[in-house]
Amino acid sequence: MIRVVVAEEMSLLRSALCVALSSEEEIEVIAQVARVEELPEVLRRHQPDVVLVDLASEVSPPVKVVAEITGAAPDAAVLAIGRRWSPAVVEELLDAGAHGLVGMDAPVEALVGAVREVATGERVIDAEVAVRALRPPGSPLTRREAEVLRVAAEGLPLKDIARRLFLAHGTVRNHLSAVMRKAGARNRMEAVWHARRHGWI
Repeated sequence: MIRVVVAEEMSLLRSALCVALSSEEEIEVIAQVARVEELPEVLRRHQPDVVLVDLASEVSPPVKVVAEITGAAPDAAVLAIGRRWSPAVVEELLDAGAHGLVGMDAPVEALVGAVREVATGERVIDAEVAVRALRPPGSPLTRREAEVLRVAAEGLPLKDIARRLFLAHGTVRNHLSAVMRKAGARNRMEAVWHARRHGWI
């Protein structure tokens, strides 16, 4: 029997996932959570074989979520579902310990098959994820904005970024403001996380 924990914030989707998995004879959904923050405690209590987690939420960085799962249930296989994939995100998730990546548009049969495969130790990346990772959507950032953001990702203050790129202090500030606006971010590091997740840098 494959014991599964499902983490999905949308109630209807979570219920649908649980019903689909529970209808399979060799799969048992032993717990479900609406918030990824609840996962560590639930995982330590149940120690499942597979953790099916939706990484589409903007609440926590996907890599952090996967790392917390593997820390709480090191023997569990992490099967992540999501909507946006970039080469950087796919690489980071696999490095963090994810065993499988499935797109939100994957058919139920593919998801069930992925649960079975990761439970046996296999790695699964469905076709949708592979295609999107290889050909991510175009970036809204200009070449200079992307350059400034890459340097900002190192955590340098504005004056050091300006010095590194031979730009005026105000120019760097303007570029970062534009990046944060395009990313819908509240601060510089949130913009970096968003840009990396979507393959902009």
